[in-house]
Amino acid sequence: MKLESPKTQLGLIALLQVLGMAMWFSASAVVPALRDQWHIGELQAVWLTASVQLGFVMGAVTSAALNLPDRYPPQRVAALGAMGGAAVTAALPVLANDYLTAVLCRLLVGFFLAGVYPVGMKLMASWFSATGRGIALGVLVGSLTVGSALPHLVNGLGGLPWQGVLFVSAAMGTGAALLALTLIRPGPHLGQGVVRHNPGYALRMFRERGPRLAVFGYFGHMWELYAFWAWLPSFVVAGSQAGTAEAGVLAFLVIGIAGAVGCLLGGWAADRHGRAPAAIVALVVSGLCCFASPLVYGQSGAIQYTVFALWGAAVIADSGVFSTALSEVADTRYVGTALTAQTAMGFLLTTVTINLVPVMSGIFGWRYGFLVLAPGPALGALAMWHLYSGRLRGELGARQARLAHARAQDGHK
Repeated sequence: MKLESPKTQLGLIALLQVLGMAMWFSASAVVPALRDQWHIGELQAVWLTASVQLGFVMGAVTSAALNLPDRYPPQRVAALGAMGGAAVTAALPVLANDYLTAVLCRLLVGFFLAGVYPVGMKLMASWFSATGRGIALGVLVGSLTVGSALPHLVNGLGGLPWQGVLFVSAAMGTGAALLALTLIRPGPHLGQGVVRHNPGYALRMFRERGPRLAVFGYFGHMWELYAFWAWLPSFVVAGSQAGTAEAGVLAFLVIGIAGAVGCLLGGWAADRHGRAPAAIVALVVSGLCCFASPLVYGQSGAIQYTVFALWGAAVIADSGVFSTALSEVADTRYVGTALTAQTAMGFLLTTVTINLVPVMSGIFGWRYGFLVLAPGPALGALAMWHLYSGRLRGELGARQARLAHARAQDGHK
């Protein structure tokens, strides 16, 4: 196996994401057991997930302000993040005998994972030029979905106590750290050399139309994504006779398997048809599934599972597309900073919708709980349409300029 090969590094970085991101929903997957043991309510259960999102934002802001993935070897930053997340994940069942300690541990897990996912995007982008970057980042985000869903599968099939699920997730995180330290390398396609500290770039990129629209499209995507992932098992259990184990297996199939397929399709479409068109299609499909959620609530398994599989594929298919688009329009010296800032702001937004869904469900019932997510894909699609139409106008202007120049040359002859 040749380590300095894009295909080899593609597989290794993808495995890094699977193992590292298994820690993200490790506590969310065992919420029913924690409710029984700690006697926590719905709002407290929300913050076992939302605290990870908030910790991720804190870690990503720190990383972006210090330009960590651009100033230091990104594989070492990823290794440190994975090892820190593993240590805190393993510490939760050992040290946390109460809810507040658990929330603090989850906050720290999110903080450390900010060094794994965005840095992994930079590593993946560094190995592929523009022609293959879409599918490569699609593979990376597909790996994230599989890793994020793994704790649901472990909890649904393993018969482990909740502490065991967390220990398994921590072991995976340790494996991610060792992988980053020993086998993963940065590639040749991004800025090289010493990069000076530039904390203002994370905000200054919004002055440019391309990065601004790519990030706004990402915001619409994130408004929907993590709330759908976090509350899918609750939606299923509330509308059917399914138990928590069955709902956990369904969540793995929808988030992990359908999501991974969607990421690959999204990456392929981004390389074949363009970044913005691929994102627009995914956003429209996921938005329609969101609107259809009240109709499938409580329906038979086949109907419900089909819609959820389509939704699970579409809701994440555009994630790698936004990262690809931003990596191509941002300053190449600060691509890692731009991607980290994008994810930080997007994940901060997810804390809003993760809390909104149970609130809306408490008022209107779970049948209508997911409708609050619909504005996200609609506004995201609008932003990407503006990005697409602007590029079309730019291409048309450039073509007209070339024609005018050719005519002028002909006139001189």
